[in-house]
Amino acid sequence: MEYEVIVVGGGHAGCEAALATSRKGHKTLLITGNIKNIADMPCNPSIGGPAKGIVVREIDALGGEMGKNADKAALQVKMLNTKKGPAVQALRAQEDKNIYPKEMLKTLYKQENLEIKESIVEHLIVEDNKIKGVILENNEKIESDTVILTTGTYLKANILVGSSKTPGGPHGEKESKFLSNDLKELGFNILRLKTGTPPRIDKNSIDYEKISVESGDNCELTFSFNNKAYYDYKNQIPCYLTYTNENTHQIIKDHLHESSMYGGYVEGIGPRYCPSIEDKVVRFSDKERHQLFLEPESNVFEDENYGNTIYIQGFSTSMPENVQEEMVHSLKGLEHAKFIKYAYAIEYDAIDSKQLKQSLETKLVEGLYTAGQINGTSGYEEAAGQGLIAGINASLKLEGKEPLILKRNEAYIGVLIDDLVTKGVKDPYRLLTSRAEYRLLLRHDNADIRLKDYGYQVGLISSEDYQKFNFKKQQIEEVYKILKETRITPKEDINQYLESIGSSKLKDGINLYDLLKRPEIKIDNIKKFIDLNYDKEVLEQVEINIRYEGYIAKANKDAEKMLSLETKKIPEDIDYDKIPNIASEAKQKLSEIRPTSLGQASRISGVNPADISILMVYLKRRSNYE
Repeated sequence: MEYEVIVVGGGHAGCEAALATSRKGHKTLLITGNIKNIADMPCNPSIGGPAKGIVVREIDALGGEMGKNADKAALQVKMLNTKKGPAVQALRAQEDKNIYPKEMLKTLYKQENLEIKESIVEHLIVEDNKIKGVILENNEKIESDTVILTTGTYLKANILVGSSKTPGGPHGEKESKFLSNDLKELGFNILRLKTGTPPRIDKNSIDYEKISVESGDNCELTFSFNNKAYYDYKNQIPCYLTYTNENTHQIIKDHLHESSMYGGYVEGIGPRYCPSIEDKVVRFSDKERHQLFLEPESNVFEDENYGNTIYIQGFSTSMPENVQEEMVHSLKGLEHAKFIKYAYAIEYDAIDSKQLKQSLETKLVEGLYTAGQINGTSGYEEAAGQGLIAGINASLKLEGKEPLILKRNEAYIGVLIDDLVTKGVKDPYRLLTSRAEYRLLLRHDNADIRLKDYGYQVGLISSEDYQKFNFKKQQIEEVYKILKETRITPKEDINQYLESIGSSKLKDGINLYDLLKRPEIKIDNIKKFIDLNYDKEVLEQVEINIRYEGYIAKANKDAEKMLSLETKKIPEDIDYDKIPNIASEAKQKLSEIRPTSLGQASRISGVNPADISILMVYLKRRSNYE
């Protein structure tokens, strides 16, 4: 049976990719090693966080599923960095690890044009550098016009605990043994990466009097712009906070040689921004303690997998099991903790992401796309964002249309993909707000304003949702107009109110638009002078845009300069060795990555501004001659 799209892997990237292609009307087959583990959360029981929470909003704005599904499974939700500016604020939700995959599986089963098959893909069918299908572990051949690889950590995967190394995926399932060999034979550079996970302990074995409570926010918050909250914000499941101590650190130091990483048993390179606890103790030896969050994995108590488990966030380790027990029992409140699951590290194969186009189609094999941890990233959110873009672009290719390429000033997903294909990775990539030079433009509140038009254009946003979105934009413009047209004068009662909220008196009349630019004035204060009966999201958008108007204008101006370089395209057939005066390192990097524009070329490590200037002159001369 022939398909238009085959998606290999049922993790967060695979789910988004399969839903995108099938929703766009393309016959899609999702192949996964274990249907029960579709949309599984093998590591942390949460969605969102700094930068990542904004990615989830972007996925929703483009018509993806992660945000809607995360809202259905939320146990506790909070907005992070509320004491800082809007550029770094992001949503984070504790998720029920039973509900999340079950709800996603329901969505997949209901989706038209989508079939699910349980098997392991071991080989690709490639003819004349074009993908033609896949071969399963039982040698069954399945033909397809495009293939999207979202294999997660399953390529030649090994589980590591101490000196023990066992082939297998996160839950001990079968790994894919031969697929990465196929990729290597096709010319892909293969990386060996590592990640890890902490122990899970029985929640009933914790002494809660010795640790502090971490609660959710006292209001309803959602990832999806549908704004439907499924949890009771007044009765959220609490998390808890404890710390490592001198005893914990000494145990780790005494047994460091027994850890998989420090004992020399690990081949892969681990994540720089999410290190194991033993790595933290070594790298940050001046720190007396490290904070650890105790996070519930489910509220479905009768479930044997997650019902009573607590995840020790920040305590990832590959120590032997007996050492793990010593380490955990040294923590305040966990002196008598019972283990439900021991921590482990996992190493796996990934490809060099510089061998991808910005559409996430591979440069070496036409019609072959990759997304998620196979591209060297870490995190559910990064995977889902890539899966959605890969699914959209595979569909657009089938339709003979140009791919959707999100720019760095349009989306964190754009930053993520541009970093991958332009800079590559040496260790598992984690998206951070500091990676986005236009982060004031890429906020939690405006993800729909930035991206919903794209979602509608590619066919993943319904007409009904798009009408609601346009109504919201209309209301935003209405509020701007009202604030500009409404003036207040220095009357006694007005000045008394302004003084009462720490603002200076008026000497002259002022419109409410300009009044809102005062740092101490909030939109709620403006309601003292005029009735603003609009949704919270509308007023939030207006307030941020007015209060940060100057900074936003500067960011947009800087982005325009960047975009001017993006419009200067570089021909595919250019021979960089023939361009005189470009540095040798720049020639090597440009030849390897083959940037599509001067903008992308300027972001390549090792390519200097002088090299870009020379390249620009060369391209101008070439175009004149041609």
